[in-house]
Amino acid sequence: MEWTDLFKNIKNKDYCLELNKFLNEEYKNHTIYPPRNRVFACFDYCSVSDLKVVIVGQDPYHEENQANGLAFSVNKNVEIPPSLINIYKEIKIEFGNINKKDGDLTYLAKQGVLLLNKYLTVRAHMALSHKIKQYDNFFIDVINFIEQLDKPIVYMLWGREAQKLEPLIKNKNHLVLKTSHPSPLSANKGGWFNTNVFIKCNNFLKKHNLKEIDWANINQK
Repeated sequence: MEWTDLFKNIKNKDYCLELNKFLNEEYKNHTIYPPRNRVFACFDYCSVSDLKVVIVGQDPYHEENQANGLAFSVNKNVEIPPSLINIYKEIKIEFGNINKKDGDLTYLAKQGVLLLNKYLTVRAHMALSHKIKQYDNFFIDVINFIEQLDKPIVYMLWGREAQKLEPLIKNKNHLVLKTSHPSPLSANKGGWFNTNVFIKCNNFLKKHNLKEIDWANINQK
């Protein structure tokens, strides 16, 4: 299966038609992030055949030039947001180093990490402005599609909002790793740092004879 199978199955559903109409109006009348051609970028970078890890974010960054269609990721030459700083800090804690000077996470997406936001778009300067039922329905269909895959997959559910989807994860071949959210407000209260969440993920992949994720970007060209 590929993502095209998913989109083919849902394209004529009422919620999908409503969502497309909604986005047409929003992009026409407001400043929306990410750019329209990047809304589904997380699926473009990570094919179903390569999929190993699903990281669930909330909605895109809502300031200029930040959002690039991948959850928690920002474009190069953009200041790294606090949540991503804490993600990098935890990677460094676990692996002793991290080879990243920018916030572009395409290096993970290309290794089979689906960086999936629950809501794929947002109005400028207005967090959660596209928190609508049509996106909720889309997100459920995406997770249900992934749950049909019998290969080993790790879900990383960071924070309460992401952890709400745990009841949808029923495939015995899939592992759920839960931590607090990496945002400073949550991470500094405990439950994020020193959790070894990335090592646990790699141990699971290794156990199933899959290539581990190079979280620290040490071996990337």
